[in-house]
Amino acid sequence: MNLLLSQVGKEYIIKAIETDDAELDAFLFSLGCYSGEPITVISRRRGGCIVSIKDGRYSIDNQLAAAIQLQD
Repeated sequence: MNLLLSQVGKEYIIKAIETDDAELDAFLFSLGCYSGEPITVISRRRGGCIVSIKDGRYSIDNQLAAAIQLQD
């Protein structure tokens, strides 16, 4: 399951980041978004969502959200 299919307000654990773009992978890693870390969707918007990772809140688009795989 990817982040696009997650429920708002529920905490998930990141299983993997599935992308072939090294720059995108490095960007997500710099946010603290990597395997084993908790992530919560705060709200959804038409073009993406607001997520909480560690102590920060970030706006990510649907392309990024689709690359973030979650544990069920």
